[in-house]
Amino acid sequence: MRKNILSLIFILAVTVAAVLIDLPQGPKVFGKELKANLGLDLQGGIQLEYEIDTSKLQNNTPEQAQEQSVDLIRRRIEDLRVSEPNVQPIKIGQNFGVLVELPGIHDLEQAKSVIGKTAQLKFYELGSDNSPVETNLTGSDVKKATAGTDNNSSSFSSTSPVIYLEFTTDGAIKFKEITKRNVGKTIITMLDDQVINQATVQTEIDGGKAQIEGISTLKEAKDTAKLINEGALPAPISLVSESHVGATLGQDAIDKSLIAGIIGLILVAIFMIIYYRGLGLVATTSLVIYSLIVIAIFKLINVTLTLSGIAGFIFSIGVAADANILIFERFKEELRKGIPTSQALQNGFDRSWPSIRDSNMASIITALVLYEFATGTVKGFAVTLMIGIFVSLFTSITVTRNILRFTVKEARNK
Repeated sequence: MRKNILSLIFILAVTVAAVLIDLPQGPKVFGKELKANLGLDLQGGIQLEYEIDTSKLQNNTPEQAQEQSVDLIRRRIEDLRVSEPNVQPIKIGQNFGVLVELPGIHDLEQAKSVIGKTAQLKFYELGSDNSPVETNLTGSDVKKATAGTDNNSSSFSSTSPVIYLEFTTDGAIKFKEITKRNVGKTIITMLDDQVINQATVQTEIDGGKAQIEGISTLKEAKDTAKLINEGALPAPISLVSESHVGATLGQDAIDKSLIAGIIGLILVAIFMIIYYRGLGLVATTSLVIYSLIVIAIFKLINVTLTLSGIAGFIFSIGVAADANILIFERFKEELRKGIPTSQALQNGFDRSWPSIRDSNMASIITALVLYEFATGTVKGFAVTLMIGIFVSLFTSITVTRNILRFTVKEARNK
């Protein structure tokens, strides 16, 4: 009995916490306000179209360059902390391009500065007329770039920001040859055709390591090192279209989706209560707790809700109800055998669990496949569905079971 009461206290605490998080002006976590993130279709954002210049490709086909560009841009926009961005290949006329959609982001210049950097790292030496001549050493020869500080630097403060470069085996050989023939001369390092370092070679450098100095801030050093590590875009890209996108569905769609979810929950509750009576009331309580917890998780982990994501959540309500129905039917079967109520309840849960587990695992696998191979809003559907399934397992096995145990014991004591 004591264990059951502690379980009910835990469920109550989780429910109260979920309610507090679900409130429009919920509590702050580490100083950050918890709020629902809406997708491009519900809240608008930024849409950018880039065209890939495939005219100078040497080692890649246009299709490969497009695929690599999409992958690299996806990694770059992680810095913008956008939930559920959409980056996909497109055709612009006969040319290859990339479409970038960033929900909730409205600073065009910041987005363009992060995405559009070609990140072409090149090294130059001075020719006979002192004009820069490009060497065969490039960013592709860099194994690792690390931002740090140079305590021995005399040109800046005692902690001048630098970038430490570690070359590949081939890159180390190239760098050694370049420094050997340029002792006493200047080597220029450029990123996207901008000079980021000029250094006079004092001696031949062996070992495959170098450093870039003259950087203003440590943040700039970290950002530049990150670009070098991510690698250069396989081909230059040019912005051909930029726009602020208004919500295509907006508040009206949110309101209708909310109403649909509430109606769905009420209809399920009415059916459960009419058909299962007291058991149905317990299931309804469990479904309400389920809904509160799922919405709280959406806010806690910054799930971006699109219309398809909301559909995934509504669909998962039915999944949660299915688990309760399986438990109740097993429970009723055990009662018809003349088994005592408490034992029938235990048997109902034990014998329904394999079916609940297998059906939910099938749904989870489907959601994982959708998340892995789909793009855009379909990923949102997969995410909300997976969260809903995991929470439904918790509510059906933990919440429903403990409420029924308490109810059965109370009824038996009367």
